[in-house]
Amino acid sequence: MLELAGVSTRYGAITMLRDVSLEVAPGRIACLLGPNGAGKTTLIRTILGIVTPVAGEIRFEGQRLDRLRTHQIVERGIGVVPEGRRVFPRMTVEENLRMGAFVEWTPADLGERLDRVFALFPRLAERRGQRAATMSGGEQAMLAVGRALMGRPRLLLLDEPSLGLAPVLVEQLFAMVQTINRSGTTVFLVEQNARKTLEIAHHGFLIQKGEIVGRGSAAELAASEIVRHAYLRA
Repeated sequence: MLELAGVSTRYGAITMLRDVSLEVAPGRIACLLGPNGAGKTTLIRTILGIVTPVAGEIRFEGQRLDRLRTHQIVERGIGVVPEGRRVFPRMTVEENLRMGAFVEWTPADLGERLDRVFALFPRLAERRGQRAATMSGGEQAMLAVGRALMGRPRLLLLDEPSLGLAPVLVEQLFAMVQTINRSGTTVFLVEQNARKTLEIAHHGFLIQKGEIVGRGSAAELAASEIVRHAYLRA
């Protein structure tokens, strides 16, 4: 579904991604693991066209993305939950969700999309008139995911969704990601929480200093020495 081939990205003279190649299969959960500063968020920003690659190609369902603007990429069926969630603090829950359906909708269609998100996240239905700034971190995480789902993406990109959440909320978040995937949405999960990520992912990649240094099934990554040493020690 998503393919990066030899992608390199620079910020000025600094190379952030170097010859990155990876594939996300349709209907699966793929993950990208790596430490802070490894290039994970830069990779998400590059897929979305916020950062332009200096080399390589990005394809979604066989079509080039790296020549498109961000709104055109989103229109093709890619949703994102950005790092830090980035909800609109002064807007209500419902207003935030409506922003996720900006591409194309009718009033009846919008109502159907809202109903689906509220069915997945009953807490958001209870707080639909509440301003996002007054919500807890867990509630804002639900809102960020719900907003992304309002665009009916076929591919959902999640950038560090568990960051700053209490352990019980992390458990709920990863269960929610599985539910979304089982409903037919392909997921590309970018995370530092390797243990929880590898419990739900089908396959994945390890990035360090802007380069892919490991790849394989979730079981293969969990068994690899580099992942066990750097991420899975008690």
